[in-house]
Amino acid sequence: MTTQHAPTTEQIQEAWDRLATRFDQFVTPESMMLAEKALRHIDLRPGTRLLDVGAGSGALSIPAARMGAHVLATDLAPTMIDRLNERARAEGLANLEGRVMDGQALGLGDDTFDVAVSVNGVSLFPDLVRGLAELVRVTRTGGRVVIVAFGPLHKAEFIAFFMAAMKATVPGFTPLPADPPPLPFQVADPAVLSARLSEADLRDVEVKSVTWDMPIDSAEHFWNLFTSSNPIGAQLVAELPDELRIEVLQVLDGMLHERSGGGRGAVLHAGVNIGIGTV
Repeated sequence: MTTQHAPTTEQIQEAWDRLATRFDQFVTPESMMLAEKALRHIDLRPGTRLLDVGAGSGALSIPAARMGAHVLATDLAPTMIDRLNERARAEGLANLEGRVMDGQALGLGDDTFDVAVSVNGVSLFPDLVRGLAELVRVTRTGGRVVIVAFGPLHKAEFIAFFMAAMKATVPGFTPLPADPPPLPFQVADPAVLSARLSEADLRDVEVKSVTWDMPIDSAEHFWNLFTSSNPIGAQLVAELPDELRIEVLQVLDGMLHERSGGGRGAVLHAGVNIGIGTV
């Protein structure tokens, strides 16, 4: 996932599927706070037909369904969709359905949805242009396409903290590259996201920059969140010996303690762009 060669669809599916159970446990509850913030920028009403692409295990789909939207959630990873459907059944959300589907080739008809949304989904696609084109294709004229994506890498404190702890502890550790940045940050510049949405033939494009506040309970919680959030994070620590993992946790504990002014946990921040356009 970190090589210069773009991974195949099968490799991407396998990587996210391996991560799905931990993602659902550690990441989805945190991501729901961001998704709920994004939903405030959408005039969502009962009966709205909403498509969620790269839905994971339901961070946006669950709150949207709770608001009365008729939601179809898609993700490439089967285990993600299994977890999403389990969450929907547990809440009795008959208006939410999850299906395994490639967001770059949606098996859906044209002009089907009122709103198509993707939270840190399409913005991770190797072929962002193709992913956006599919969102536009399946959204009716006058409907909206919404992309939620990370802002600048240097404003993502959860990455800065983790990289600093790894660098201080692991001999020869190489942090994530900034130029070019990892795929999750390919539209980190609001102007770039705006341009991509306009190039996808969306009109009335608007990009809003917001802050995602991430409450971190402990160093162990931080470790689980970071290493479960993306195959890149999982790969960074895949071969880390137990003794170095313990040292990284100790450094993270000290950093969180300093940030909170003496507490055990802390709140970290990340810049996020919310791009909205009309079909």
